[in-house]
Amino acid sequence: MLFDLDGTLIDSVYQHVLAWREALAGVGIDLSVWRIHRRIGMSGGLFVNALLRETGRVLGPEQIRDLQEAHVRHYLEQLARVKPLPGARRLLRRLTDLGVPWAIATSGNRASALAGLDVLGLAPEVVVTREEVEHAKPDPDLFLAAAARLDVDIAESVVIGDSVWDLLAAQRARALGVGLLSGGYGREELERAGAYRVYEDPADLERHLDELGLRADPFPSGS
Repeated sequence: MLFDLDGTLIDSVYQHVLAWREALAGVGIDLSVWRIHRRIGMSGGLFVNALLRETGRVLGPEQIRDLQEAHVRHYLEQLARVKPLPGARRLLRRLTDLGVPWAIATSGNRASALAGLDVLGLAPEVVVTREEVEHAKPDPDLFLAAAARLDVDIAESVVIGDSVWDLLAAQRARALGVGLLSGGYGREELERAGAYRVYEDPADLERHLDELGLRADPFPSGS
């Protein structure tokens, strides 16, 4: 099982939205939060290019790099408000107990990803971030890299994400896509992007693991 991080395992989407708004305001771009939210989950470069296209602004490579660094800085300032999503820790621990390989593949950079993992309180064996692949979501590279590092077939993997960009990447990787509503996208949007199933959050997903072909003990020890 290959997981996105923000909005999938940790409740951080709106902190990222506000961080982007502050970063964009710093270069004189004023955008409503809903416009920013629609792009969360894309790679940082595609995200910036898409927003610049909407505003008609043109920034050079150095300005774009500064903008991305400002986003990370503003996000880390809000980290105290970021919490694990309901059931996230329990879900991952249960997968480990069941012997199901899992990894995290995020379009975020290493600094924000490691900060998010500290919030989650777990140390995954495999974490793939934006710096480690040529292209991030909606390209499939992140999930392909995560599956390769787990030494599993991507076609036998399940991608879990909260955005349409996760699910488009899952389709392009030829993996089964599962959507979560915890990032703010609607059920129909996720289904149109290719979600086989849509659940509310990690806790809801854990209650329905059997729908993904995982024959788990319904009453695990310690529950």
